[in-house]
Amino acid sequence: MEVGVRSQNARTAQPDSHSRLYKQLARHLFDDIVSGKYGVGDRLPAERELAAEHNVSRPTVREAIIALEVQGLIEVRVGSGAYVCEKPGYADAPGFNVTAFELIEARRLIEAEAAALAATQITDEELDQLDALVKQIAAENSAEGGTEEADRAFHLLIARATRNAAIVDVIEHLWRMRASSPDIALLLAKARAAQVKPVVHEHEIIAAALRRRNPDEARAAMRVHLAAVLDHLLFATEEAAVEQVRNAARDKRERFAALRAG
Repeated sequence: MEVGVRSQNARTAQPDSHSRLYKQLARHLFDDIVSGKYGVGDRLPAERELAAEHNVSRPTVREAIIALEVQGLIEVRVGSGAYVCEKPGYADAPGFNVTAFELIEARRLIEAEAAALAATQITDEELDQLDALVKQIAAENSAEGGTEEADRAFHLLIARATRNAAIVDVIEHLWRMRASSPDIALLLAKARAAQVKPVVHEHEIIAAALRRRNPDEARAAMRVHLAAVLDHLLFATEEAAVEQVRNAARDKRERFAALRAG
């Protein structure tokens, strides 16, 4: 649904059932900024307040905030909250990229079936390569500033083991989206800051199911893994927000202690 010059009645109309909740919330917040409800420099309500006001989950609020942050309309300050940094016009309505949560949903559907098919086609050599990649994932996790190249290689190897070029192309495209979407990049950066890394044991379970050449086990292992990735992202962003508050409170206590000591 395009955002144009809209009346108050348009704003309270029945929301587009095909639009995700976070997009609807982001548009509401965008309208609030344009109308002047929140001016430049104003702090948006806290995440829990927005969730209660709009009857959505806190992860939905988080996605909406990230969408506006990527557009440069708000700034999220450590330990403080989200602040309006620019007043747009209606013509500047935010576009929406694929979010990390949407991407993982898609990967869970597609890569689970790819793993099931790969279980019937994978070679012993490819299985050995998967085991080696699991060890590389562990090494990257322990390295300071480590990448996630081994994780990517692990999933793409499974895709190639399906012997289906269309599946390979789709999964490669999903990983390219992971690298190119500003929304995803922002959330993954927050997750990395919270020390979220690929879980080695989950990849070991997938590799073991493939080695048994059991399609049902491989499908289930991949679904469980990607569901856990989603949970880790949600937990990490929640923990990051909590840690920001803790750090801000600690800094204030230290400043007050220094003033009293002086």
